[in-house]
Amino acid sequence: MPTVLRIGPYKFYFYSHEPNEPSHVHVDRDAQSAKIWLEPVSLACNFGFNAYELREILSLVSEHQQQLIDSWNGYFGNTGR
Repeated sequence: MPTVLRIGPYKFYFYSHEPNEPSHVHVDRDAQSAKIWLEPVSLACNFGFNAYELREILSLVSEHQQQLIDSWNGYFGNTGR
């Protein structure tokens, strides 16, 4: 489970057993977690974040989208997804 980015209280990471899914990142803060698709940036699922925080997370993912995609491709290889 490589951590690819930390911003404030948020940890952005991948699960190593999900290479066959479209590129995405998991985001945790305390007991909350969300899964965010990277292309296009959108919410896949949410476990505990409120709407305000989800908007903040989506904004952060958008801001760092290329870095996150590059990290995904570097870790899993460019699978064409």
